[in-house]
Amino acid sequence: MARFTQTELQTYYGVSVPDLLPPDDQPLRLLFVGINPGLWTAATQTHFAHPGNRFYPAIYRAGIISRPVDAAAGMTDADRDYFRSHGIGFTNIVRRATAKASELTSTELKDGGAELFSLVMHRKPAVVAIAGITAYRAAFNRPKAKQGLQREPLAGSELWVVPNPSGLNAHETVPSLATAYTEPARAAGLL
Repeated sequence: MARFTQTELQTYYGVSVPDLLPPDDQPLRLLFVGINPGLWTAATQTHFAHPGNRFYPAIYRAGIISRPVDAAAGMTDADRDYFRSHGIGFTNIVRRATAKASELTSTELKDGGAELFSLVMHRKPAVVAIAGITAYRAAFNRPKAKQGLQREPLAGSELWVVPNPSGLNAHETVPSLATAYTEPARAAGLL
């Protein structure tokens, strides 16, 4: 696993992490959407990379991926190719890295929601899974939205809102996250 001092991590404020998507000529079956990159994610250039983040253990437990991924060290090229070849992609609502999602402004979230809409319109994933109900509500002006399958698709794609896997979301566990992530993966034909 990579190691960073707090001083080193602070240098990644504002850095973005590129989307991880299959090539345009290959299907995008399931697009996982984070709120924004954390500083560790920006440092490793790998989505959901913080060592306390339960995303990869949860999708492994759910059977969405068939091998563990040590994202805290940064994904290998083989890891990236694995996700692309299975039609799984990653992006964020807001591209700017922060220590906590609470540092984002409502304008950033709304602008990010519009950018996400455009990406989904262009790539046409079968299913979009946004990890974080509070960010979804703010980005798409849906103050009463609940987790789960949303009534309205996003730019024609089936839309799910799933729990945020961050270690800061203390009431979720790897098993509860795995259960929540199974539903959109099944809808995308991955299970």
